[in-house]
Amino acid sequence: MTEQVDVLVVGSGPAGYVCAIRAAQLGMKTAIVEREQLGGICLNWGCIPTKALLRSSEIWHLLHRLEEFGFSAENLRFDLARIVQRSRKVSAQLSSGVAFLMRKHKISVVPGDARLAGGREVEVTKDGAKRVFAAKNIVLAMGARARQLPGLESDGKLVWTYREAMVPPTFPKSLLVVGSGAIGIEFASFYRTLGSNVTVVEVMDRILPAEDEEISQFAAKAFVKQGMKIHTSTSVEKLETHDDTVTVAFQSKNGKMDPLVVDRVILAIGIVGNVENMGLEQAGVRVERTHVLVNEWGETGVEGIYAVGDLVGPPWLAHKGMHEGVIVAERMAGVKGVHPLDTTKVPGCTYCWPQVASVGMTEAAARAAARNVKVGRFPFMGNGKAIALGDPEGLVKTVFDADTGELLGAHMIGAEVTELIQGFTIARTLEATEQELSATIFPHPTLSETMHESVLDADKRALHI
Repeated sequence: MTEQVDVLVVGSGPAGYVCAIRAAQLGMKTAIVEREQLGGICLNWGCIPTKALLRSSEIWHLLHRLEEFGFSAENLRFDLARIVQRSRKVSAQLSSGVAFLMRKHKISVVPGDARLAGGREVEVTKDGAKRVFAAKNIVLAMGARARQLPGLESDGKLVWTYREAMVPPTFPKSLLVVGSGAIGIEFASFYRTLGSNVTVVEVMDRILPAEDEEISQFAAKAFVKQGMKIHTSTSVEKLETHDDTVTVAFQSKNGKMDPLVVDRVILAIGIVGNVENMGLEQAGVRVERTHVLVNEWGETGVEGIYAVGDLVGPPWLAHKGMHEGVIVAERMAGVKGVHPLDTTKVPGCTYCWPQVASVGMTEAAARAAARNVKVGRFPFMGNGKAIALGDPEGLVKTVFDADTGELLGAHMIGAEVTELIQGFTIARTLEATEQELSATIFPHPTLSETMHESVLDADKRALHI
């Protein structure tokens, strides 16, 4: 018997479950298919559990600075199993929270593997049993997984992806992280802060290559100061696993590098969309480089079939996927005034130490676009709150159009910048100008004053440097 729904969402990560909730709010009968755990990678193996791990490493870092703040303690130690256990508990709590939201909004949760079956029908198979759904609208939100390269495959024991890196049975004394995007750098920061001898290899000429070059350079200096080893313009040619170590061979543009022996390797070399065995091509859904092609409204070109989240490509961020989910739900319901996603207004955050956050164009991108650019900068060292917190290492950089005053981009590194960046994101959304930001009163003493000072500095008006 075919079951009828208005909306069938395939995948319950942030893009999928948010789309389902918004569709239900708009009065559509909605079902969501999930083959593993509600919440997808983000809640179970990504955004949330990694932040729980990083919180533990932050505490460990502070414990080693007790004397600086007037405290003392002896015999400091950490329990890796309990750190991991807390991370998994946080993840489970949020996954159960998604289950509650599905019940609250009367969304049917269908466990199993989905496949497009022609027209607007979807087959869902679980333990040999099959259910068939006919949906007015289908939303593909299957997400993505870690990329594997020939000769650099993970084995789950010595060579890890993010999944194994989140639940280590023992703590590696030495670690190689391949790739220095947000995922790689967050794991490098976690393990280094807890005491591992960490080496990061990046094929590009700088770490955090998606960030503004100045911020990347600042981050590299901070990480090296912490004891991290960084090799840019370098690729991993071969991984040779032994009983409990890995020998790594490199190829560097900067000259010959000796092989490195480490306890574990983390591969953080990008992601690929989960597009296999879905019947996408047969349904007419176009796939390019493992990602589903969509227009600005999330439409695949096949009537009634949409796609959102990591499945449709960068930026691969949960909050971007959530926003896409809302856009698609409102588009399906015919809500007036819906705007397509503007990726230049999507903030990016990396939860390393120090934190990195940004929104909009880098200085280089703005100049390449032939914009008449002026730049403001302000160091955390000039901020009273940062000094009081004991975290004076940081920088805020703002990029403006000198002709119109438009805030083209903002780039930050330092304490809590992943929370601060939203101020600049709102400014971009509201199309605030340099003049309006300059006239805004920022509270004192706060870290947010660095944002104001950076804006002022674009006109050489900064007050505290």
